[in-house]
Amino acid sequence: MHDQAVRLAGSLIGVEPELEQEFEVRLVESSTLAFRVAFSVLRHRQDAEDIAQEAVVKAYRGFRQLRDRDRFRAWLVRMTWRLAIDRQRNDRRRTSREQENAGPPIPPAETATEAVDARERAEHLWAAIDTLPEKLRVVVVLSNIEEHDIGDVARLLGLPPGTVKSRLFLARQRLKEQLQWMLSDETRR
Repeated sequence: MHDQAVRLAGSLIGVEPELEQEFEVRLVESSTLAFRVAFSVLRHRQDAEDIAQEAVVKAYRGFRQLRDRDRFRAWLVRMTWRLAIDRQRNDRRRTSREQENAGPPIPPAETATEAVDARERAEHLWAAIDTLPEKLRVVVVLSNIEEHDIGDVARLLGLPPGTVKSRLFLARQRLKEQLQWMLSDETRR
């Protein structure tokens, strides 16, 4: 992904050498971040790469208008997040239409292996995360999944750290409520 971003930056920009250099430096610093943000939403490598590349192209097109270039990473994260959410919504709509025509879903077969249990827990967790409002979901993904600290998340989203903390608290509370049944199942084993 990183090499593709550098090649894309070099092939798109050619008018102003200073702007080209600045964009390339900022892109090199942030290209993997765009992919990770897209992947955290979509959880599919090819789709995440597509979204990250689309975000880079949009960033290039709007780079001249970006007033505070020090906020490039935050701007790219927000742009990537929005593009990934849009792709996810479109995929859900398409899947919903396809399922309406396919009939009732077949439940997965139950097995006792730990790998399957772990995968199921991860699926339930991601399903619960997906039900969160976008403003809570982005904070959870950036802080807990991508492991950014509160200050980084605040800078990336352009929010005060206190707002990030309160959103993270609310998101964790909602997740705890939604996944309470998993905790009670674990204690019974």
